[in-house]
Amino acid sequence: MFVGRTLYGEWYGIVVDPVRQLVRRGLSGLVLAFVAVFGVIFFHALAQHPTGAVIVRLIGGVKACLPLPLALLRTPVSLYVPALDLPVWAGITQLFFAFALAELALGRARTLVVAYATTLAGTLTVRVMIALGPGWWGLGLPPEIGQVLDTGPSAAVVGLFTYLSVVRRAPIVFALTGGSMVWESIVKPNLAGREHLIAVGAAIVLAVLHGRCRRLRDSLGALLFSAWSRSGLERLFPPRGEGRTQGGRTQPR
Repeated sequence: MFVGRTLYGEWYGIVVDPVRQLVRRGLSGLVLAFVAVFGVIFFHALAQHPTGAVIVRLIGGVKACLPLPLALLRTPVSLYVPALDLPVWAGITQLFFAFALAELALGRARTLVVAYATTLAGTLTVRVMIALGPGWWGLGLPPEIGQVLDTGPSAAVVGLFTYLSVVRRAPIVFALTGGSMVWESIVKPNLAGREHLIAVGAAIVLAVLHGRCRRLRDSLGALLFSAWSRSGLERLFPPRGEGRTQGGRTQPR
């Protein structure tokens, strides 16, 4: 029964509800998904030519050895620059579903925030690891890692799936995304594996903070409303339209 309830909850939260939103909003609910896919295809095609490869590197090539302001400036574009060591066409389906489900279930603004925040978390944490240097119980990285090109939407995809699985309470989806990233980092320890783990951790923190901030906001609003009601000040500010008319003039009750 527990497994059945879990599967039903995940099916409703991850599939049924987004499909309903898609029926209600139409293709306008998939704007971010289409933009992400077309952006990756465009930059991949552009990088196939020598001049285009230089352009892509200058506007979206992120490395840890770059000055931080320049890296931050290039980070939004780097999401659409596919990694050189990964098959671009195989990841487009995952990219589309990640942004599509997130946009339909979370909204456009929150999807952008989660995608960028998880990508940026990986980029900044790698700089800290390089600054630590080799050692530090395996956390540090050698300086030559700073020359490795750090691009691609994989961290954003992992972050979106992880965030969605936490806020929608989908442990199976979480195991398939976050768990697979842990296994990847163990089997093939590299820069991408570390950034994926960082993206998973950042997404979990964002999801937990979102729920707590919302509950805190609701509790604070209820407390303020209760204090306002007990103070009697609401009698001085009646709702608009409330009152009775006498002699052509409206007087407060």
